Amino acid sequence: MKVTHDETSFTLTGRIWAANYPLEELPRWLAFYRSRKARFPRTGASYDATLAALEELERRLAPRS
Repeated sequence: MKVTHDETSFTLTGRIWAANYPLEELPRWLAFYRSRKARFPRTGASYDATLAALEELERRLAPRS
């Protein structure tokens, strides 16, 4: 899974799909994928790459102190 961003949006790119979202929706998508993983444990690691990419983007965008 790959994630890229510009000033206003981010793009998730998987093996066969890509989707673009406004940056302000990042917390919503993190919550969504975390809930999928928690709610459907039989999916195993299927959400891990997406979550890792979104969490890395969240870290990159966090203000540095």
